[in-house]
Amino acid sequence: MRGLLVLAAVFVAVFGKETFHGHQVLRITAVNEVQIKLLKELSELGHLQLDFWREPIHESLPIDVRVPFESLQPVRSFLAYNEIYYNVMIEDLQDLLDVELREMMRSRAFEPRSTDDYDYTNYHTLDEIYSFIDMLVKENPKLVSKVVIGKSYEGRPLNVLKFSTGDNHPGIWIDTGIHSREWITQASGTWFAKKIATDYGRDSALTAILDKYDIFLEIVTNPDGYDYTHKTNRMWRKTRKPNPESDCVGVDPNRNWGTGFGGGGSSGNPCSETYRGPYVNSESEVKAIVDFVGSHGNLKAFVSIHSYSQMLLYPYGDTSTPCKDQAELHELAKKAITDLKSLYGTSYTYGSIYDTIYQASGTTVDWTYDQDIKYSYTFELRDTGIYGFLLPADQIIATAQETWLALMTIMEHTKNNPY
Repeated sequence: MRGLLVLAAVFVAVFGKETFHGHQVLRITAVNEVQIKLLKELSELGHLQLDFWREPIHESLPIDVRVPFESLQPVRSFLAYNEIYYNVMIEDLQDLLDVELREMMRSRAFEPRSTDDYDYTNYHTLDEIYSFIDMLVKENPKLVSKVVIGKSYEGRPLNVLKFSTGDNHPGIWIDTGIHSREWITQASGTWFAKKIATDYGRDSALTAILDKYDIFLEIVTNPDGYDYTHKTNRMWRKTRKPNPESDCVGVDPNRNWGTGFGGGGSSGNPCSETYRGPYVNSESEVKAIVDFVGSHGNLKAFVSIHSYSQMLLYPYGDTSTPCKDQAELHELAKKAITDLKSLYGTSYTYGSIYDTIYQASGTTVDWTYDQDIKYSYTFELRDTGIYGFLLPADQIIATAQETWLALMTIMEHTKNNPY
């Protein structure tokens, strides 16, 4: 029976998905504001169907863009004519997707009976992650519970794992997968969950944290989008809520928050990958977290985990004005990435969102910081662009392990510096 289910899954995966044969990911290097302006104009040409993995914001950062096969010649001609340098980062996107799918199919040949059997070295579907969550709760009833904080637009539960040793503790929040195509984040979140459940009572540092703080972990923050990446379009980023008067679906849930909503670094175009939505908290996935933060009332750290770029970022994203705790947040970020690097030598940059990556308005951690959650951070996990959103599964464990060291640094600092 298991074999038949796997064959059925293969059929759906192969025949129900959008394909990307011949699509290339180009890394573009702009050298001045004139070239940035030209690239922004290029990004607005909808008929080319370009997917910017890194937006043309300023010349200090490379610009990564997925170009469909039929658009390669005009894009190359445009870049050559304007003397804008580029190189090919991914030669054929579908080749990577085929490898990824084969690895997932291999993993599905064995159905886990416990979280010990779960394959942490591979990517998993939404149903498989939800099953993992239920198993972890069942195995650890005194430490772990499942809190459903709402429903997605398509009616899926928004599941949050609560790790708690007592009542009325202040809280630490971690979320992964708010952008659905960033699969390394959901995979890392699953590993974090198992790590917390396993290490409580064994690891003195984690035990000390959980004796004073609850940890809330939302592994799949955008379940509709994540399910869509598995069944239809691997490159999908946004939510799945239709936009009135537009054929384009979804909102960027990391531009839908209250602080700086509608400002620079977000788009009013429903077809844009950074579309902010029609109004603040229009997405049920965002509103559920907003309501949870308000009802809890005592979260002290909030970490939202994304990929890719290898960065650790703190507020603000909508303005260059430093937040009032910038000195402390900067030093803590420095220590966190130093600890992260100690494991495998992975180098991260760090700083405010605005200064380190680009202007981005309506982001999660800008809003949480303004709700008096001082230790608000955004991670951008591996890598820096060789694979982008298609990080090979054989890097999942290493990515989760090193990120965990940085998370522990942030959580220990939160415990030791109450406010």
